[in-house]
Amino acid sequence: MNNTRLAAVVLALGAASVTLTAPAASAAPAAHASHSSRIPFTAATVTAGDDGSYRLVWKAPGVRSVTVRAHGRVVARGGATGDVTVRGLPAADRQWFDLVPERGGSLHLADRLVKLSGTVNFRDAGGYRTADGHWVKMGEIYRSDALDKLTAADVAKLGRLGIRADYDLRTASERASAPDVVPSYVTYHSADVLAGSSMTTTMPTTGEAAVQMMVDGEKFMVSGAGARAAYTSVLAGVADGRQHGLLYHCTAGKDRTGWSSAALLTALGVPRDTVMADYLASNTYRASANAATLAAMTPAQAQVYKPLLDVRAEYLNSGFDEVKDKYGSFGTYLKQGLGVDSGELGALRRELLVG
Repeated sequence: MNNTRLAAVVLALGAASVTLTAPAASAAPAAHASHSSRIPFTAATVTAGDDGSYRLVWKAPGVRSVTVRAHGRVVARGGATGDVTVRGLPAADRQWFDLVPERGGSLHLADRLVKLSGTVNFRDAGGYRTADGHWVKMGEIYRSDALDKLTAADVAKLGRLGIRADYDLRTASERASAPDVVPSYVTYHSADVLAGSSMTTTMPTTGEAAVQMMVDGEKFMVSGAGARAAYTSVLAGVADGRQHGLLYHCTAGKDRTGWSSAALLTALGVPRDTVMADYLASNTYRASANAATLAAMTPAQAQVYKPLLDVRAEYLNSGFDEVKDKYGSFGTYLKQGLGVDSGELGALRRELLVG
């Protein structure tokens, strides 16, 4: 594979951008509820098995019993800690579960990954616990890799999932060569994160240079004018409940999409280690696709391009370092860099947090 072709492959995979990752799932009811309805769960996930089963794991300190419901019926029970596997559920686009404690608020959960034939990294952006005990709703905001290969069945599924708005974070050339395929009624928004960046015109020749390219790209996503305009648009859409379910995506769903999710989750009060876990999960979801890309290269070429296909902690950390260096704090970045004032930040939290 020659260098010109390699450059095209890497750009097509979105390696010249900056995104996140993500694991299993969770969420819950009424935002800013009274103490009596505070959600007692400190952890909760749903993970789909290859055999059609679903594993639910939770921790709810101080709670004596938890009832698990799906499709309107009880499918499992447990105590303050639980680890149950549910089988034999009827077919559904997504299997949703309600974890109902004997006191306090419940959680509405699904596996984080949304399986589509034309994507590998389409995920729910919610389902995380904030540092002050709230939970980010699921089924409201989604993140994805490219949408140009969606099948008719995929498009129909997006319609049933309630997708209403599509924020495309890719460059003009990416959009032209691989236009999105989404339901006709979905409102489309172009939000070019890399506008004004040199990342799409220069390619590294060593592994070290590739790592530096990703670090520099992450910094551009924080302080670059085009990136700030793009993320301002995305967060404004997220704060507007009329646009839910909202979807944002780039090509690989890991870099540009990654910082979008990192900024959103941090603004909502999700702890840094959880944000990092969400970011790094793209390595898991993209593992097969990345392996196939590297297998088509010589060992020398693969050494150069692997850093571009990965997500690494040092990449995301460089973005947060840029926030500190340029703005002093994340709150100042939101206000001065993205124009998110206290009113819009409040709207974000009212729309997406429960408990």
